[in-house]
Amino acid sequence: MTRHTDKEYEAELRDLRETILVMAGRCEEMIENSIRALVDRDSDLANKTIAADHTVNRDELRIDELCFLILAKRQPVASDLRFITQALKMANEMERISDLAVNISERALLLNKEPQLKPYIDVPRMKELVQKMVRNAIDAFVSGEVDKAYEVIKQDDEVDALYQAITRELLKVMTRDIEAVERGIHIQSVAKFLERMADHSENLAEQVIFMIKGKDVRNTDLPESDAS
Repeated sequence: MTRHTDKEYEAELRDLRETILVMAGRCEEMIENSIRALVDRDSDLANKTIAADHTVNRDELRIDELCFLILAKRQPVASDLRFITQALKMANEMERISDLAVNISERALLLNKEPQLKPYIDVPRMKELVQKMVRNAIDAFVSGEVDKAYEVIKQDDEVDALYQAITRELLKVMTRDIEAVERGIHIQSVAKFLERMADHSENLAEQVIFMIKGKDVRNTDLPESDAS
């Protein structure tokens, strides 16, 4: 980022960056709590996670307001303009991640009323990967370390592999036991929501790469040299 002599402008940019960090922290917590509500069969936690979505929505509105205020007052150019426009997009991606955590919590409420179908093993692994993807994307945003953003994009393949493994296992269970179908569908939905979170995390990483390098890497294969 360009260093400015205008202290007020610097404070506005700092406020925007800090608000994005706060929102990212809330999203990461919602991911953690939604899966914990499922694994621990904690319906109270599921309800608290659903309620937390309102705070994330307010964060998105705050980021929108800050971005439009800076654009109107400062007319930024170059790297500052990329930072602000990408901040708008990142807030939207994180809001969608929080919505998916709500979806998982709603499935947890349903599954917690029924006997557990099978131990949750790969779902928590997916959760950990998704959390790491969100964390690394935001770290890359703050630190300007583009390698972290490229790593997030690569990690999406690991999430996809786990999703496919969960789907195959659930199909076997549901084929053997018709009474397991409804619960199996809910668990598969949870895995799908996590997979979609990973996609949004990948979008965050792509936006960070564009902000830092001015390079659009959406829908492109990343050669090894690009991640160095």
